Amino acid sequence: MVRNRSPTFENRQAAGKRLGEALRERDIEADIVLAIPRGGLPVGRPVADALGVPLDIAVAKKIGAPNNPEYAIGAVAADGTVWLNTDVIDRREIPRDYVANTRAEMADAAKQKAQRYRDPESSPSLTGKRVCLVDDGVATGATARACIEQIQQADPERLVLAVPVASPRAISDLEALVDEVVCLEIPSEFRAVGQYYEQFEQVSDEVAMSYLAEE
Repeated sequence: MVRNRSPTFENRQAAGKRLGEALRERDIEADIVLAIPRGGLPVGRPVADALGVPLDIAVAKKIGAPNNPEYAIGAVAADGTVWLNTDVIDRREIPRDYVANTRAEMADAAKQKAQRYRDPESSPSLTGKRVCLVDDGVATGATARACIEQIQQADPERLVLAVPVASPRAISDLEALVDEVVCLEIPSEFRAVGQYYEQFEQVSDEVAMSYLAEE
């Protein structure tokens, strides 16, 4: 991994091109790139093109804390695979019924998003495959963790996590869950993923899906 002081990416596509170059320089090979919608798809497309492999999706939804939905206490993938930050849940004394209800709600939302992006019957087999999971950045790591656990259940040959920028704590936690991490920037004073992009506008589902349609 590379640690630089002033990470800056023009936009997600530019970050994806740099990420693809970094993967090629490391001689990392893959059979498929999975991007986390929505922001991961503009990054994943140039990565998939650089590696010469198909692009697909890995979908998960964050489980937010009560009265603070942006603070992740866990995440759940489209197939129901869940990761919970039990330390935070216990420390904040978050009610178990809240966790269970929100988990079910987010699992349904993740499943619906995955179905909106592609036909469930066209979901690729990952067994024995070399998989590269891509997002536009990692803050808490909750969503990436749920996706990683979902992918690992499919028994891939190898799983690489590739992101342009991440917080030191999150990337350290995620390193133990995959075979390799490629992260271009790990700023010590990380605050938010968007901080490291000149352009970081919201990506609509329609725009995100257009990257899947590209050849």
